[in-house]
Amino acid sequence: MGSGGEKGVSAAVLTIVVLASCWTALAVEVSNRYRSPRNPERAVRASTELIVLHTTEAPARSSLNKLCDRGEAHYCVTEDGTIYAIVDRDREAFHAGRSMWNGKEDVDKFSVGIECVGYHDQPMGLVQLRAIAALVKELKTMYKLGDDRVVCHSHVAYGAPNRWQRNRHRGRKRCGMLFAMNTIRRILGLKTKPASDPDTRAKRLVVGDQYLRKVLYGGVDTMASHYPKPAPVKPQVAKTPPVKAPPVKTQPAKAPLPKPQVVKTPPKQPPAKPQPAPKPPPVVQAKKVPRTEAELKSMGYSRKGVISPGLTAMKIAGAKWNADNTYYVVRGKATPGSMINPAKIEVGAAIWMK
Repeated sequence: MGSGGEKGVSAAVLTIVVLASCWTALAVEVSNRYRSPRNPERAVRASTELIVLHTTEAPARSSLNKLCDRGEAHYCVTEDGTIYAIVDRDREAFHAGRSMWNGKEDVDKFSVGIECVGYHDQPMGLVQLRAIAALVKELKTMYKLGDDRVVCHSHVAYGAPNRWQRNRHRGRKRCGMLFAMNTIRRILGLKTKPASDPDTRAKRLVVGDQYLRKVLYGGVDTMASHYPKPAPVKPQVAKTPPVKAPPVKTQPAKAPLPKPQVVKTPPKQPPAKPQPAPKPPPVVQAKKVPRTEAELKSMGYSRKGVISPGLTAMKIAGAKWNADNTYYVVRGKATPGSMINPAKIEVGAAIWMK
């Protein structure tokens, strides 16, 4: 057989080996109920350098249907700790969008994406976090990645120049932001994280969201009050073995006659009072996110203006145009400023603020 035939056989063998690794079972339990039909059309990744954690910003059912239909993640972890496989873990899943890390664009080509049902600024239950921790631990071992290679979508997403920012900038999304906070990383068993942004440091990007930068690299941790603090570790004190004194010789003494034993009847104890049942831990109430103008009005928001050719979002809302408590109502749907895509802020969009 000629060299071309040999190359074809080698490529076929490589493809079989790679696909076999895709189906190697994980130790954690994974459901295939929402496995994406996009699998066959997705390329096999050449390398895996990052694990990217996302928040769905939507409920489980709608998120799973969308992820499955579009093949937008490798896994999705729901509130009850169920892990769903979406795209084969060694293939490319379209989860990071416009992205860059350490000068390499299109993070989809070298990362595993995990969607977690929840919101970027709200706490998650411990059952869900422990399932995420187990999945991340196994993927880290499988791909030989350190803790600092587990990042959130906010770490890698970047924005193109637009009417608010002249340069390419970090801060296009706050998706998965809580996974950069020390409290959550401790629960996930992650001891380190990226110390700085390699792309803003190299001036490939500029900082477009100062608050997000403080969360990712400045130590802002809004999750600390929602979870119990770890018990302090007591320092270990080395004990010095006691010095044995030389034995002292004593003269044997006559043993005294045994005294008669008097059996004492123990006093009656009063019946034990029943102890009250321990109080259950406080339930963390999820923050209500308004979705319509009616809900915004009921929560105390008022309409500040409507986008027009001569009236931009910056003129109406100022520096708070992309804040969490600034909402854009586009075609009847309310979206917080922190999640709005600037390219989708169209003429006629109403801005609501408190």
